[in-house]
Amino acid sequence: MAYVNENYLKLPGSYLFANIARKVNAFKQEHPDADIIRLGIGDVTLPLVPAVIEAIHRATDEMAKAETFRGYSPEQGYDFLIEKIIRHDYNSRGIELSKDEVFISDGAKSDTANMQEIFGPDNVVAVTDPVYPVYVDSNAMAGRLGDYDSKTGKWTNLVYLPCTAENNFIPALPDKKVDMIYLCYPNNPTGTTLTKEQLKEWVDYARENKAVILFDAAYEAYITQPEIPHSIYEIEGAKEVAIEFRSFSKNAGFTGTRCAYTVVPKSVKGYTKSGEAVELNALWNRRHSTKFNGVAYIVQRGAEAVYSEEGQRQIREVIAYYMENARIIREGLASSGLKVFGGVNSPYIWLKTPEGYDSWQFFDKLLNNAHVVGTPGVGFGPSGEGYFRLTAFGSRENTVKAIERIKSVRF
Repeated sequence: MAYVNENYLKLPGSYLFANIARKVNAFKQEHPDADIIRLGIGDVTLPLVPAVIEAIHRATDEMAKAETFRGYSPEQGYDFLIEKIIRHDYNSRGIELSKDEVFISDGAKSDTANMQEIFGPDNVVAVTDPVYPVYVDSNAMAGRLGDYDSKTGKWTNLVYLPCTAENNFIPALPDKKVDMIYLCYPNNPTGTTLTKEQLKEWVDYARENKAVILFDAAYEAYITQPEIPHSIYEIEGAKEVAIEFRSFSKNAGFTGTRCAYTVVPKSVKGYTKSGEAVELNALWNRRHSTKFNGVAYIVQRGAEAVYSEEGQRQIREVIAYYMENARIIREGLASSGLKVFGGVNSPYIWLKTPEGYDSWQFFDKLLNNAHVVGTPGVGFGPSGEGYFRLTAFGSRENTVKAIERIKSVRF
């Protein structure tokens, strides 16, 4: 008899964005002529920049010749890309890393989901709430979160750190000891940030409690305010307690090309039941080498081109395009009387739903009356109820059109 992992059976329904897709498809069947604008899933719309395309083309030509053909890539990634990452993303900010502390992968989503595998099943997990669903679901699949209470929308063994307008979206330190802490800044879904001083409190907590911070910095390229940290390693002591996830998806348009990286400093430790310290770098390297076969050479050459002078100039233009979309959304919604957050250091805009509407009711209202798709806040956790997320990754034309449609809807 083949037994199943019964933790999967505890998961509430389908993945958030699958639910949205089903609702939208049902609406399209009933209204086939409707012009639907999608500002829900954070997928980019601009093409890969020329510097990246040219590098991919050159690498493709290499693969066509026996003398330059390459087979399996190193599981950890090619040195040519890792060296560029360290020099540009870390050395430029006074952060030192060795090449074997950086792991190239096919996406931050994959890494944030898979990283929990190297941690023990009894660890207490804390997440900011609302939160990117993958952090929660992957730990639920591993059996760390207990049972799901459909009435409260909470897992019994998960520590929730509410982030709402009432506390300015700044999570309080947990009132009980936790072992694994998921932080995402700039935040998905709220679009908000933490200062260095606020982030230092979390680093200090982790050091005092021998906890590990799993820091998702996928949107750091969208930071516009100079006082906001781009990496958790800008904080003193963070290399002792933090693992950082980065991605080329949103800043360089790699959502369909797939390339990201994770930093696991050798100084970050976990512990055995007997209290022996273990380097998490070695454990992740073992897991990565066993279960991942490396990112394609062609893709890594494309990612390397992001760090060229032309590549940097071109992706800054892409980021500026999306941030102008964010401004249009933020200011347009605010002018109609809605309470709006984010969109300054992030491509996400988080808004309070009008009085009388919960998150899914607001979703239905926009879909039916404006033909605009966003993401219900409650899908990101119980503290997301009464909020709604829009992304700035649409085209300029659709962004402007969507905001005009929303402003015309009566609530």
